[in-house]
Amino acid sequence: MQIESLKLFCDVVQLSSFSKAAKTNGVTQSTVSQTINHLEKHLNVLLIDRSQRPWKLTEEGQIFHDGCKNIVDDFQQLESRMKKTQEEMSSVVRVASIYSAGLRYMKNSVSIFTSQNTKAEINLKYLPHNDVYKNVLNDEVDFGIVSFPKPQRELIISDWKVEQMILICPPDHRLSRQKLIAPQQVSGENFIGFSKNMEIRKHIDRFLKQREINIETILEFDNIESIKRAVEIGTGITILPEPTIEQERKNKTLVGVPFTNNDFVRPMAIIRRRGKKINQTAIDFIEFLKKESE
Repeated sequence: MQIESLKLFCDVVQLSSFSKAAKTNGVTQSTVSQTINHLEKHLNVLLIDRSQRPWKLTEEGQIFHDGCKNIVDDFQQLESRMKKTQEEMSSVVRVASIYSAGLRYMKNSVSIFTSQNTKAEINLKYLPHNDVYKNVLNDEVDFGIVSFPKPQRELIISDWKVEQMILICPPDHRLSRQKLIAPQQVSGENFIGFSKNMEIRKHIDRFLKQREINIETILEFDNIESIKRAVEIGTGITILPEPTIEQERKNKTLVGVPFTNNDFVRPMAIIRRRGKKINQTAIDFIEFLKKESE
């Protein structure tokens, strides 16, 4: 017994007409009659007394109608709630981002996007580099933001931003007054680095090794903010993406100096699990981020 059959029966009673019930439900009058017959056979009772004109509900028919009406009303309310829930879910976007990208770019982007798309809800979480990949591959988020993206067969990688990597030092450092420096000029300096397991650390180490630059890493941190604070107090120098010291430059607590002939950049990307279907709001947010970066 299906809910459609119960609704047809209720409509016949409410409208006092087989033909009107058929029109309301977009079916033929014959279909309505057959449905009522099937209900009567299933219940082994007569629901409608057709021997009278106009026809009337039998006593059993009245009892069945009262029960069916409650069932149909409850189902329609439940259906309405489910549709509303589905609409709400389709406007939620789950994003995982590495700390530096999330703190610098995403907060402002989320604010602008949600102001333009009032039904959108962006659930953003900041995670270590490797955890962003895990969240994307495990379908815990719709997409992720990473730097130095690692190609994987399971991932779709879309370019997002490219940031220049530059030398960062305190204002009173010997290199702070130069407009450009050769990479070899940092040899022998105390260096504040990223933790060894971080992707950006591997690329900085490669940059230094290829140029045969010897530095002494005296401190390691897993985030840019801690590295900047260590450099500010004169502990050492570092190499960071240029946009990450915008505020410190304004405050004159740090100086950024580009390298000569510098092709060392930090590429940032949007990653998605291949084959994963995401809602339209998530697609719109990705397109918004790409256009904003342009």
